[in-house]
Amino acid sequence: MKLIAAVIVSTLVFGGAVAQTSNPSPSPRASAAASDTAMANSDAKRDAAVEKHIGQLHTTLKITPVQEVQWNEVAATMRENAKDMDLAIDKRTANAPTATAIDDLKAYADIAQTHANGVKKLATAFSGLYSALSDDQKKAADEAFNHRSHESKRVASR
Repeated sequence: MKLIAAVIVSTLVFGGAVAQTSNPSPSPRASAAASDTAMANSDAKRDAAVEKHIGQLHTTLKITPVQEVQWNEVAATMRENAKDMDLAIDKRTANAPTATAIDDLKAYADIAQTHANGVKKLATAFSGLYSALSDDQKKAADEAFNHRSHESKRVASR
């Protein structure tokens, strides 16, 4: 989950940087093609990061063959959430050249709402798996999803 949060924060920062970067392309068509290519590349990188995180979490939780069906629901939710975030970020990026400050704030709010909705969906999907985990697996899950320790490290580094 920490990696997902890092990926999401990275994509938000990346999306904001892209939204603020001017592209002095000679033609609108060339600009659109370059933008589409950049979005596809960033989508592929985010997809790879999500797949890596899914694999790491699977290993950390020591998912058993009996738990695979429930795990697959969690993994599918994670992938769906990543795609929803990609769409929200790509929409903001695509509209950036003509966006007003209000448009940009609304687009950012859409990204934040998409993230919140995704976390709720993940919590629902994960709760079924969590109830089927052994005590050791639950402990590993609790540690993997514990943001307090991550936040205290960040505060301590200031």
